Amino acid sequence: MYFKGDFHTHTNASDGKFSAHDLLILAKSKGIDIMAVTDHDTTDNLNPAITLSKEANIKIIPGIELSTLHNGESIHILGYFKDSSYKEKNFQNFLSEMKEYRIWRAKKIVSNLKKFFNIDLDYEDLTKYARGVIARPHIARAIMSAGYNYTYDYIFDNILNKESPAYIPNKKVSVDEGIKILKSANAIVVLAHPILIKKTSVDEMIKFNFDGIEAIYPLNSKNDTERFISLAKKNNKLITAGSDFHTDEISDTKHGKLGDIYLDGENLDKLLKKLRSNNASSR
Repeated sequence: MYFKGDFHTHTNASDGKFSAHDLLILAKSKGIDIMAVTDHDTTDNLNPAITLSKEANIKIIPGIELSTLHNGESIHILGYFKDSSYKEKNFQNFLSEMKEYRIWRAKKIVSNLKKFFNIDLDYEDLTKYARGVIARPHIARAIMSAGYNYTYDYIFDNILNKESPAYIPNKKVSVDEGIKILKSANAIVVLAHPILIKKTSVDEMIKFNFDGIEAIYPLNSKNDTERFISLAKKNNKLITAGSDFHTDEISDTKHGKLGDIYLDGENLDKLLKKLRSNNASSR
């Protein structure tokens, strides 16, 4: 029986600080006994996490956070895999294309930082901060390490924000396409952090073929959480919760800390029941 689950965490396979091993050890210390590893657009650390899960006595749900675009903004989809279908060639080829695009994107952002902000970074130095997928947190850390007198939050709010001339959007994968791709890999699909969606109402977003909504999230107000839970129930969607953990550094105020946000009780039971249902109609 599981009592406390975090269904949104990141490792150093994408933009998290911790290896799979260190993430599991930290999770154990926080009283988490079931956890989804959901790196951005990659499954590279799933096998290590699953292998190490017995050592930490934590159940690992293999997952991913897929980047899509809708109405001119990034929409993230959490995928929770029911089995090992994520290892299949077609899905991994798709992720390889996503990774190649992220490499091009990072190089373009580095060029734009010099052009618009006179911030001079070396792309090869940037790769030291990224084990695999290169994302904006890696670039932010590289800016600070290069000696520029900016805080992490300032960089995200003013230099790497989506309205910045330096910003380059993610690869153009539609929400519909992203959902279909994840379901083809036998995943449950959940709308990630709806509080961050600005250009489309969550009532509209939930009309896509999502199985659930990440209704419990660290940046929510109490009213936000109540609203998202009500919306999920109204639309017969699963309710999930996740810390969106990236790092234990105090400077990161954009995400939650491991153990602070979690799923339990009836909502956890419903999610686990859905994960155990493995039939052709779920694809």
